Amino acid sequence: MITPNDSATWLALLHQLPAKPPYLRVKIWRRLQGIGAVPLKNAVHVLPKSDTAEAAFRELLAEIVASGGDATLLEARLVLGQNDGAVRALFDTARDADYAEIADAARRLLETGPASGQDIAKLQRRLADVGALDFFGAHGRQDADAALAELDLQRYQHPDIGRHEPADAIDPADLTGKTWVTRRGVHVDRIACAWLIQRFVDPQAVFRFVDAKTHAPQPGELRFDMADAEFTHEGDRCSFETIVLRGNLTGDSGLAALGEIIHELDIGDGKFARPETAGVGAMLSGVCASSDDDLERIARASDALDQFYAFFSSRKADR
Repeated sequence: MITPNDSATWLALLHQLPAKPPYLRVKIWRRLQGIGAVPLKNAVHVLPKSDTAEAAFRELLAEIVASGGDATLLEARLVLGQNDGAVRALFDTARDADYAEIADAARRLLETGPASGQDIAKLQRRLADVGALDFFGAHGRQDADAALAELDLQRYQHPDIGRHEPADAIDPADLTGKTWVTRRGVHVDRIACAWLIQRFVDPQAVFRFVDAKTHAPQPGELRFDMADAEFTHEGDRCSFETIVLRGNLTGDSGLAALGEIIHELDIGDGKFARPETAGVGAMLSGVCASSDDDLERIARASDALDQFYAFFSSRKADR
């Protein structure tokens, strides 16, 4: 980080782009944003002088010239007109906007939480990327840090939902006619589990949503995604994967694909890298943002999960 008392030496990239192709302007603009450069004038972008900044500008200059444009890289000090403080303020303003975007995203997750591991990891990566371009210590970092810390605390306070001892074997035939119990405020894994239960285990399943800290198991109940539940996290599996395995549903390509997606959304350990994960996650987050009612969340998500399941199943059939 560069302190305000440092004598400011700037690198300035002056460039002119050809009229065609039209997408080139957008591409170069995104590249400039990606390295943290700010505009002084329409065709002049600056960075604080450093070896890293010079390498980034040199690479961009070569790309502009190779695309038929013209560019010049200068090392400069401000003498008259805009002073160093005003230019630093441009950098701070740009980073403050980035930090505000991160803080807003974190607060939206707090409202619909608990956030998944993938959601938190994504924001943490974004914060690290912005921090690498925060050359002067923009004040917005404090707000983003606070929002992410609150999000992390919410997940930390999330009750332990893994089993502490091996689960008793259950005959798949004994899974019908039960009341399925889970924690209130259903989110990714619990929504997907409820869909899985209704679609493949017991179409007449009844759900009950409880306070996990005070609930005492009752006869005729099966618990999922709760501490020591009959179906919950086991080893590195999420609850959805556990139901697939112990409900004798393995071998279904559609469920296998959805299981990988729900695993990544819920645990976020990078085990699976399916390109559809972000889309399913956005759908589930939207469902949670639109309703606080657990049954309504499940009902709204179920239609979409039906479509995702059909898509993944048809891909196997097409091969």
